Amino acid sequence: MNDLAPLLTPEGRALLDEVRDTDPAHELAVATRLRRDHPAELVSAALGQARLRQRAVAKFGAEDAARMFFTPNGVEQSTRRSVAAYRAERLRAAGVRSVADLCCGIGGDAIALARAGIRVLAVDRDPQTAAAARANAEALGLAGLIEVREADVTEVDPAGYDAVFVDPARRSSRRGRIFDPEAYSPPLSWAVRAALQAPLAAALKVAPGIPHEAVPAEAEAEWISDGGDVKEAVLWFGTAPGTVRATLLPGSRTLVSRGLPDPGVRPVGRYLYEPDGSVIRSHLVAEVAEPLDGGLIDPTIAYVTSDALRETPFATAYEITDVLPFNVKKLKALLREREVGVLTVKKRGSAVEPEELRRKALPKPHGTASVTVFLTRVAGAPTMLLGHPVR
Repeated sequence: MNDLAPLLTPEGRALLDEVRDTDPAHELAVATRLRRDHPAELVSAALGQARLRQRAVAKFGAEDAARMFFTPNGVEQSTRRSVAAYRAERLRAAGVRSVADLCCGIGGDAIALARAGIRVLAVDRDPQTAAAARANAEALGLAGLIEVREADVTEVDPAGYDAVFVDPARRSSRRGRIFDPEAYSPPLSWAVRAALQAPLAAALKVAPGIPHEAVPAEAEAEWISDGGDVKEAVLWFGTAPGTVRATLLPGSRTLVSRGLPDPGVRPVGRYLYEPDGSVIRSHLVAEVAEPLDGGLIDPTIAYVTSDALRETPFATAYEITDVLPFNVKKLKALLREREVGVLTVKKRGSAVEPEELRRKALPKPHGTASVTVFLTRVAGAPTMLLGHPVR
C-alpha cells in the first residue's frame, strides 16, 4: 500500500482490472486464488487499491475513481470533484491560466484545474502522495498540463504562475483534526503571505469551522456546501476583499453578505426554515430571513420562523403543526395517537441525542404517518416542534 510502483507495471495494472469489483466480504477467497499466480505483496496492494477506489467513487465518480490511484489519507482528505471544479472555474473566469497547487495531495484539485484548461505545478512533500498525483495526471490524460514535484511547499518559488492554491494539512496522526489555523501544515499565516504574492488571484482551502476573526482583511471568505453538506471554506485573494458568501452546489447558487443585523426573535409561526449549513457557517442567516419576513425562534438558534411560505434555495421549509415543551411521554402519546411510523429527529441547541429520543418516543411504529421533530429552544426554553417538510 505504501508503494504504487508495482501497481503501475503491466502486471499490476492487469491485476487492478481483475479485482476492481471485488466485494470486501470475498477478499480472502480472491486473495488466496490470485496468490497462486502473483506475488502476495502485489495481490495485497491491488486489493487495497480496489477498496480505496470503491470509497473514492463518492468524491470522484465511478469513471475517474476506477482509473485513479489513492492513498488512504488521499481518499479521506481530497476535495470532492464538484467542489474542485467550481473553484477551478472561478479561477479560470478570473483570467488565471497557470496555478501553483501547493499541498496538492493526490491531485484532485490539480485535475479540476487542468480540465479547466489551466497549467498546474502540483507540489507535495510526501513521496507516495506525489507519486499518486503523478499517476493520476497520467491516468486521466492530463500529464501535459500537470507537473508534479515532490518538495516542501515552503521551499517552492511560485513565481511565474498566475495564481496560488494552498490546501494545508488540517489533520495530525497524533492530534487528529486541527482547529487552530496556525497549527495547519503549513500555517495559515504562511499561506496568506504566499497568496498575497500571487499576480492575479489565490485560493486557500480552510476548515469550515475557521473563526471569522481569523479571516484576513484582504480575503473574501466563501463557505461551500454540496448536496446539503458543508464541505469547506475558501479564502480568496484578488477578488472582493471583505466579502462573505455561502455557495450551494450543485447549481452554484450563491448568497452574499449585505451586512444585515441579526434577525429579531419572534414566536414560532406556521413555517420553520432550516438554513443550509454553509449559510450558518458564513453567518448569513439574516440574509435568508429577510426575504422570508422571518425571525429567529431563539437568539442563539439558527432556525428561522415565518407565517409566509416562500421559496429559497438557502433553507429547507417545514410546516409546523405543534409547539410543545420538551416531554418524552407527551410526545410518545401524540405519536401513537397520530399513528406515526416514521420519525425524523433534528436538533439544534439541545443536549438530547436524536437516536435516544427516537428509541424512547417511538419504540414501535404505530402506522404509516411521518413526523419531523425538532429538539431546540424557543425563547430559551427546551421545546419540541413537530411538523413535516413542505414539498
